[in-house]
Amino acid sequence: MMMVSSKTFSSLQFFSLLYLFTVPFASTDEATALLKWKAIFKNQNNSLLASWTPSFNACTDWYGVICFNGKVNTLNITNSSVIGTLYAFPFSSLPFLENLDLSMNNFSGTIPPEIGNLTNLVFLNLNINQFSGTIPQQIGSLANLQTLRIFDNYLNGSIPEEIGYLRSLTKLSLRRNFLTGSIPASLGNLNNLSFLLLYENQLSGSIPEEIGYLMSLTKLSLALNSLNGSIPASLGNLSNLSVLDIFDNHFSGSIPLEIGYLSSLTYLSLGNNSLNGSIPASLGNLSNLSFLYLFDNHFSGSIPLEIGYLSSLTYLSLGNNSLNGSIPASFGNLRNLENMILNDNNLIGEIPSFVCNLTSLEVLSMPRNNLRGKVPQCLGNISSLQVLMMSHNNLSGEIPSSISNLTSLQILDLGRNNLEGAIPQCFGNISSPQVFDMQNNKLTGTLPTNFSIGSSLISLNLHGNELEGEIPRSLANCKKLQVLDLGDNHLNDTFPMWLGTLPELRVLRLTSNKLHGPIRSSGAEIMLPDLRIIDLSNNAFSKDLPTSLFQHLKGMMTIDQTIKLPNYKGGGFYYQDSVVVVTKGLKLEVVKILSLYTVIDLSNNKFEGRIHSVLGDLIALRVLNMSHNGLKGHIPLSLGNLSVVESLDLSFNQLSGEIPQQLASLTSLEFLNLSHNYLQGCIPQGPQFRTFENSSFDGNDGLRGFPVSKGCGNDPVSETNYTVSALEDQERNSEFFNDFWKAALMGYGSGLCIGLSIIYFLISTGNLRWLARIIEELEHKIIIRRRKKQRGQGNYRGRNNRF
Repeated sequence: MMMVSSKTFSSLQFFSLLYLFTVPFASTDEATALLKWKAIFKNQNNSLLASWTPSFNACTDWYGVICFNGKVNTLNITNSSVIGTLYAFPFSSLPFLENLDLSMNNFSGTIPPEIGNLTNLVFLNLNINQFSGTIPQQIGSLANLQTLRIFDNYLNGSIPEEIGYLRSLTKLSLRRNFLTGSIPASLGNLNNLSFLLLYENQLSGSIPEEIGYLMSLTKLSLALNSLNGSIPASLGNLSNLSVLDIFDNHFSGSIPLEIGYLSSLTYLSLGNNSLNGSIPASLGNLSNLSFLYLFDNHFSGSIPLEIGYLSSLTYLSLGNNSLNGSIPASFGNLRNLENMILNDNNLIGEIPSFVCNLTSLEVLSMPRNNLRGKVPQCLGNISSLQVLMMSHNNLSGEIPSSISNLTSLQILDLGRNNLEGAIPQCFGNISSPQVFDMQNNKLTGTLPTNFSIGSSLISLNLHGNELEGEIPRSLANCKKLQVLDLGDNHLNDTFPMWLGTLPELRVLRLTSNKLHGPIRSSGAEIMLPDLRIIDLSNNAFSKDLPTSLFQHLKGMMTIDQTIKLPNYKGGGFYYQDSVVVVTKGLKLEVVKILSLYTVIDLSNNKFEGRIHSVLGDLIALRVLNMSHNGLKGHIPLSLGNLSVVESLDLSFNQLSGEIPQQLASLTSLEFLNLSHNYLQGCIPQGPQFRTFENSSFDGNDGLRGFPVSKGCGNDPVSETNYTVSALEDQERNSEFFNDFWKAALMGYGSGLCIGLSIIYFLISTGNLRWLARIIEELEHKIIIRRRKKQRGQGNYRGRNNRF
């Protein structure tokens, strides 16, 4: 008995020793293969992979390596700052690998087809790298794969239909790539799939009906693609679906009634498509729904009252449709609602008072509708409100003073209504608002005078009201102010030089007020360094322009298209500033005002003196308007540096001298008005100048050259243009001149007396310009006729010589 036991014990020892000897050898092979792969990494000094050396045990000491029975089972080096490729990855040397996670590194190149050799792989994560090329069809060989994540890369081509063979797959994420083609119908075979995330690609075609039979699916996101067709009714079968997101595609048709059967749905986003018809009342059955996005479609009809039964709803967005009718009274039940966005529809009626019961509201947005009546006083009770936008309606009455109680308010936009009365003085004490927009109403009284230190105000727009008084000096406390538009009111003040201390001010519009006097500056202070739009037009500013007004405008001295727009944080909601500028002779509403447009408009004032050459340093200027003033002197040559200027208006001044030839190099110039000055000499010739009409130069009697009808010396271009246009004018006026000289000369007696009388009258009044013009025209006509005659004789001689 003891002998048997000894033999048995010896056998166990033998196999144990055999195991101990064989296991390290197998692991050594895998370790050697991994070290060869590591050897081609571009950052060999990676601290996280410092343990990957032959002197350490791969299974127990290497970072990110886990073994099972001595074989590499898991390789997880996520977020390890590795820079490399998969071209030398040991796909054939890791037959027992089940988990491979290379996410959040800097791997590039393509995914090799040899990845199909990892037949035991269960988990594959390659997301957030720089992989490019196509997804190899060999990936369909990974029969045990349960999770496939390759999102946030640069993959292109189509989704291989072989992925539909991975029957064990539960999670598939290929989002944020550049994949094209259609969604394979074979994905309908993945009966165990719970996540299907394909958003932010370039996929096209329709949603396969087979997707509607993935009964395990809980999240389906196909947003931000180019998918089209209708929404398949089969999606109504997905009883476990909690997220359905097909935002920003090209879907058309109506919402299937069957979507209302998805009782597990918490998130439904169909926004930014071309869906039409009415919103189905069946959506009122989605009792678990928290987010409903239907904005930017073509829905019509009234808002179903059943939406008001969705007691779990926190975010409702129905904006940018064609919905009509009033806001349903059932919305008063949405006590958990945080965002209600109804903008850009045809809603009518008054703002219902039950809105004030929605005490969880953070965003209330309903601009561009046909709402009327007063702004409810009780809105001041919604203490959590961050965004209140009701512009472009027909609201009337006064601004509720209770709004000043909203200490969390960041965006207040009640512009373009019929509001009247005074702005409550207490509004100046609110430190939280970033946007205060009351433009184009009928507000009266004065501006609040108590803007507080530490104010968060970024944009203040009170344009187009009937406000009076002075510009409050307390605005200097608003150090974050970027947009100040007080134009088109009745403000009576001098230029607020103290605004120059605001370091971030980019837009200053004081147009069409009763502002007056000179713009004075000590010259020492740095004024308005970040300004991009200044509009002081239609006031009574006078005297010379101080050089200091222009010499510190650093925001106009560089052409920078990367300028950051203001970040209005209110509830994550986006507000766009907009102003009206006069450019190319027309009024234009500019929305992206802080990044695209640079404007100086000083027109319709009483400015005197000369135009400073420092304006030529403002190379980012797109619009320069100094018309209708009393400016004198020459046009600065430096204006030729304004390479991106599109509109230049210096008309109705007292400018003299010649038009600088440098202006002919302004290839972006689309509108030029130099009319009604005292300019003289030759009009510069160039591609842009040849597009301008006579009206650009009217009222400058001393100008010559194209497009006016006078020649310009020996300039062949001007002479040619003159010969064509002036001869036509001469022909049209020939009857007048012939009759005039016949009357003056042929009559001799009476004609001579009349002629002498006219000359005497002109001399006595000092107005010889008309006489000089007649003589000059007659002289030029004689020269042209001589040239015609000489040209005709030359042609006759030439014909005779040929014959």
